[in-house]
Amino acid sequence: MGIFSRLGTLIKSNLNDLITRAEDPEKMLEQVLLEMQQQLVEAKKAVAMAIADEKKLQKQFSVESDKAKEWERKAMVAVRGGDDGLARQALARKQEHENIAGQFQTQWAQQKAAVDKLKDALRLLSNKIEEAKRKKNLLIARKKRAEAQAQIANTMQGLGDTSAFDTFDRMSERIQLMEAEAEAGAELAGELSGGDLESKFAALEAGGAGAEEDALAELKAKMGLSLAAPKETKQLNAGDAVAAKADAGNSGAAKKAAGTESPIVTPGGLTAEDLKELEDLDLADLDMKK
Repeated sequence: MGIFSRLGTLIKSNLNDLITRAEDPEKMLEQVLLEMQQQLVEAKKAVAMAIADEKKLQKQFSVESDKAKEWERKAMVAVRGGDDGLARQALARKQEHENIAGQFQTQWAQQKAAVDKLKDALRLLSNKIEEAKRKKNLLIARKKRAEAQAQIANTMQGLGDTSAFDTFDRMSERIQLMEAEAEAGAELAGELSGGDLESKFAALEAGGAGAEEDALAELKAKMGLSLAAPKETKQLNAGDAVAAKADAGNSGAAKKAAGTESPIVTPGGLTAEDLKELEDLDLADLDMKK
């Protein structure tokens, strides 16, 4: 094989490959359908012309048949007139028109058969074009579905690469670091300003006082005492103690003289010993408060 032949083959192969790559199925199908539509239009024109020729032959056959009938009528008139020679001439003309009419009839029959075949072919071509349109829509739908599947496959292949997920993990770690730095900055700013320490002590003191008040209220509820009871009880006990001491001082000698000393009961139902303990308790309580 010579160099020019090889070069020609190489050029042809490259051109064919380029054309194959440039072919778009959707565009190619559209072009094929357009060409088929044009062929259908041309076929319709040809069938229309064939039908026109058939009609023309049919009309010529009818004209020649009518002329033959007219010459036959004239021959009959000549016979009635006793002119046989004129009748023979009329019959001769009648025969000529019958022969021509027979030829037109033959041509008309052949043309009619051809037109019927052309009509069938045109109908078949129209059906094929309609079928091609339906197939074109199906093929285009299959093409688009294949393109969508290929795109999804490429996307999934791209997602299969761990670099994208590594990027997500790295960005998540950076965001967590930024959040920790922001929290540390806020905590450090609060400690430097002293506001955080003061707020902690204020919360601690408020919480401690509240807890003590709750415990005291719970204890008094168990003892059956109200919140205002301690002050009244304390004043009452103090008055009873003073009265009891006075009564004890007045009647102590009499009882000693009689030799029968008994426990003194105050109006509040307390004995002298109870009043003594209460007085000692009040004095101890006052010392502790001082």
